[in-house]
Amino acid sequence: MSKKVKVLIHGTGFAGQGHAEAFRLANAEVVGIVGRTESVVKQVAKEMNIPYAGTNWQQALEACQPDVVSIGTPGGAHVEPIKQAIAFGCHVFSDKPLTQCGESAKELYQLALAKPVKTAFASSFRYMPEVLHAKRLVAEGAIGEPLEVECISHFNLERDIPFGWSHRKEDGGGRLNNNFTHKLSIVTSVIGEQILAINGEVRDDLGKAPIVEGVHNFKKRRDFIPDDLTDESLKWGESNVEWSYTVLAKLQSEFAAKPVSVLFKHGGLHPRFHEDYIAFYGSKGTLYIKGHYGSGPLYLWGENKDWQEVPLPSDIAASVPDVEGDTERNWAYLVREFVKDIQGESVAPYQTFKEGAQYQQLIDIIRKNDKYQDVTHLS
Repeated sequence: MSKKVKVLIHGTGFAGQGHAEAFRLANAEVVGIVGRTESVVKQVAKEMNIPYAGTNWQQALEACQPDVVSIGTPGGAHVEPIKQAIAFGCHVFSDKPLTQCGESAKELYQLALAKPVKTAFASSFRYMPEVLHAKRLVAEGAIGEPLEVECISHFNLERDIPFGWSHRKEDGGGRLNNNFTHKLSIVTSVIGEQILAINGEVRDDLGKAPIVEGVHNFKKRRDFIPDDLTDESLKWGESNVEWSYTVLAKLQSEFAAKPVSVLFKHGGLHPRFHEDYIAFYGSKGTLYIKGHYGSGPLYLWGENKDWQEVPLPSDIAASVPDVEGDTERNWAYLVREFVKDIQGESVAPYQTFKEGAQYQQLIDIIRKNDKYQDVTHLS
């Protein structure tokens, strides 16, 4: 396929606009954008020079005749637009979470297989430069056999961020949907994609959040925190999702004889004392990457029995899109691979709705909180 891939965007906020820029960077043509509010979608289309703007998704599919649709709305709003796009014969790029539950996510995966259309699932922080670096080092045997992994992060998010989709399970909110998906993707990319077992605990440490009008861009929601939280006229919404989680998993790895143990520990509302990190422990050494999503730098504990910073290889640095912002850069990386695949070029495997459906089913399991055993009877 030599012609430009035509893309229709669903969502006018941070993700929708970010997806549009990523597809343009991949030399695709963004032919239209759809949003809930007519005035907003028209303004965004004007600012981004997108020719079509509308509020009716089915009409947009028919008017724009896209090859690809890009879904940049909250997870709870994904199912019907994706179903319509698949029925229309479009390839689908979707942000995480794929849907609000495992059952609906699995249905979308099966529909895409049956059509068939190509899909991409954007739990895309596996494309952080130092994560790519760690993947290479583990494959080269830098730490021997992988044994265990730690992913530790504390975000200290403001408790009074306005109530919205991130507070509601039915809308795709929660830290598992919007943090764990990236962490799991990072670890599987380095260790191995086969997840053997999982269990965990979740906790809602928030309870409620103020209801405020006017929040449109997810990244700017902090700007809308009310000045006076004691105002009696202020309305509050009840959270029904987790803000902290602890997850244990076992992964199969071609580099290890036994399953690799993984700990994911995240406190969305708790302060960190030291930096967040990801660590890969092996039989001969350890890799340590600073940052909750592996932003770096990367250190190796090896034969010298000391931590040594390992510079990012120039070829990995060159492979990463020159885009400001980690999220935006990772979208650009995955979109580039997706577009090349659609155009018939050979690319490395990337995550699809297969992983998107699997991740939602795993999150359903973790949210059950049913792995504890009562030991109060023990003497």
